[in-house]
Amino acid sequence: MAHINKVIRSINLDGETICVDVFLRPDGTYGFDEFRCDPEDGRGWYGIGHHGLEEYPSAEAALEQARRVVGWLNDAIA
Repeated sequence: MAHINKVIRSINLDGETICVDVFLRPDGTYGFDEFRCDPEDGRGWYGIGHHGLEEYPSAEAALEQARRVVGWLNDAIA
């Protein structure tokens, strides 16, 4: 299935195997999720955060919530 969300911002943890994406949906709502990519596994990025269905009115609101629930994110942005 093709992804229809547009990634607004992607923040990587050091090592670039884990990231948080903030995205815009076609309906105008925003969301975020945490993803992982294992170099030895050729399937690419997969969701590990299970936050992708939550809806926010702005990218800033989605990022604010991501900073609350993803433990490493504040250090990566600072």
